[in-house]
Amino acid sequence: MKMWLEDIWAAYGSTLGFGMVNAFFALSTYAVLSAGILSFATVTYAAAGGFLGTQLALHLGLPVFLVLPAAALIGAALAFVVALVFLRLESHWMALASLALVLITRVVALNATPLTGGVYGLSVPLFFPFAGLVVLLGVVAVVFWRLNQSWYGIAARAVREDPAVASTLGIPPRRIQTIAFVVSGATGGIGGMALALSLQFLSPDTYFINIAFTMIAAVVLGGSYHWAGAILGAFVFTALPVVAQAVLPEFEKVLNGVALLLIMIFLPRGLIDPRFWRLRKSAKS
Repeated sequence: MKMWLEDIWAAYGSTLGFGMVNAFFALSTYAVLSAGILSFATVTYAAAGGFLGTQLALHLGLPVFLVLPAAALIGAALAFVVALVFLRLESHWMALASLALVLITRVVALNATPLTGGVYGLSVPLFFPFAGLVVLLGVVAVVFWRLNQSWYGIAARAVREDPAVASTLGIPPRRIQTIAFVVSGATGGIGGMALALSLQFLSPDTYFINIAFTMIAAVVLGGSYHWAGAILGAFVFTALPVVAQAVLPEFEKVLNGVALLLIMIFLPRGLIDPRFWRLRKSAKS
């Protein structure tokens, strides 16, 4: 039994680890989506948190338990600046601007050699155990749970449904969306540093469009109307290629696409749908 568990862990332990890292990116995307904003800027927050956090470890010798909060603060500060600019744009222009920001991030990562190592990359001198990653994700999940239950969570849902109506109810949409950006930035910064600790190496390709695709797909899969959906979707999306590789390796990409299509067709609101729970509960009563 012990050997069987060790074999399972050897085969899928890294998948679980990257599933947790992807959960941070998905939660970062959910944070702004919960306030009615589609943004890919999480990639930029992750890059800032990862590269600057690694530099703090290299030059100041900060341990992991200080580097991670520093990455969160870096991401939050950057997100606040981004919010000041992006919230002046209409929703579709905001999404396009965030994609442009991802491209700018890559150019900066390629050319800011003292900070990022340029084309040669950057070694990460810290080690973060799997148990620490579990605890970190648990802490972030509790924060999102508390936010969801708070006045902010109620206000964000109102802004997402209709900012004009929310404004008539005394809810300031711009302020709520700014908070959403800051929460997204902090979570993205943590995710960027967690990815750096998992890979032990960073390059300009580490934080690019693949993360943007991963986080959007994870939120769509898990459900964009509940924070837990982002976590579940991240694990499902991370595990899909592994399962497909084990079942039919020659059709791995086809199976991934089919699975995504089936979920979007039959579960358009994702795997976790609070509205479905409410309707089912009212039907029973």
